[in-house]
Amino acid sequence: QVQVVESGGGLVQAGESLRLSCAASASGRIFSINDMGWYRQAPGKQRDLVATITVGGSTNYTDSVKGRFTISRDNAKNTVFLQMNSLKPEDTAVYSCNAQGFLFGRTWPHAPAPFASWGQGTQVTVSS
Repeated sequence: QVQVVESGGGLVQAGESLRLSCAASASGRIFSINDMGWYRQAPGKQRDLVATITVGGSTNYTDSVKGRFTISRDNAKNTVFLQMNSLKPEDTAVYSCNAQGFLFGRTWPHAPAPFASWGQGTQVTVSS
């Protein structure tokens, strides 16, 4: 399985910044990642997309974060980042990372199997 681990959440005041990181690993197995993304879930609400990025660097953002958040990735390290500036109280949520790609078999012919993995989430709280 491909495991995804987020870090970087915390408590900040409105207007401040945070940078989230998300790293994927598979205990020595070979895998490739296509799309990576950040999602968030506020209390009592469904999980919504925040931003996604393809392996080629194409990005997509939800309207409410455009101009404030920037998603980026380091393909060599299987890591995706979310730089969040000008944070607002309504950005308060649990932020989760998603990675999708292919995990290659341990033995020949090392057939690729698709995967989609979620991290455990990291809390971001913005006070007014």
